[in-house]
Amino acid sequence: MPILVGTCGWSYRDWRGVFYPEKLPQRAWLDHYAEHFATVELDNAFYRLPSYDTFQAWHERLPADVVVAVKASRFLTHIRRLREPVEPVHRLMEHAAGLQGHLGPILVQLPPNLRAEPDRLAECLAAFPAGTRVAVEPRHESWWTDDVRRLLERHGAALTWADRLGRPVTPLWRTTDWGYVRLHEGRARPWPRYGKAALASWIDRIAAGFDDGADVHVYFNNDPGGAAVSDAATLGRIAARAGRTVTRTPNSS
Repeated sequence: MPILVGTCGWSYRDWRGVFYPEKLPQRAWLDHYAEHFATVELDNAFYRLPSYDTFQAWHERLPADVVVAVKASRFLTHIRRLREPVEPVHRLMEHAAGLQGHLGPILVQLPPNLRAEPDRLAECLAAFPAGTRVAVEPRHESWWTDDVRRLLERHGAALTWADRLGRPVTPLWRTTDWGYVRLHEGRARPWPRYGKAALASWIDRIAAGFDDGADVHVYFNNDPGGAAVSDAATLGRIAARAGRTVTRTPNSS
């Protein structure tokens, strides 16, 4: 399977005239996006969980090969802080089921001030239906322990490899047979772009951790000014030149 390259969301007004044609109505943006990318991370589900009907409507519009990763609601991660996870996880999965075969991994991004709570995380991961791909993005250094690594491995959850300013801000643990990478902000100009050397280094890291038969999701979260789209296209070219199988990006569509 390929490196799946996309962006964290698709509905950004400043992408008009950069990625979306000036006169393209916003209601058609998802269709345009799906012509150029085969995956997207639904970042805004963190703020407001879409209804089953909304997810189902996206399912009906998307090409068969598009994979949608869904970011778990802040109610679970930032308000409950992983406490009593069963109901919010059930509600998330009940709604997201509307995506049917398009549903990809669930991202559980933890608050930066949430210190390691392995028992809470274990209970949260156990609440997901068997077979659900879950990626976890802790953001406090207290999580970087062997016990947490083994916990993720036991539950078959991926540690999210996160980048800020061209450098990993997480350990590069491989905790399951698929990967999840989030690129938040580069140090190239214009801000928040990534330079080619930084992107090539991420392809090297992916190649060192996963063979070409593994799914590795890579999402760009540096949306201002369409930087995420440009950087995703560049990463796609670099991956292809390195002999990796990669999903479509704007340069290859």
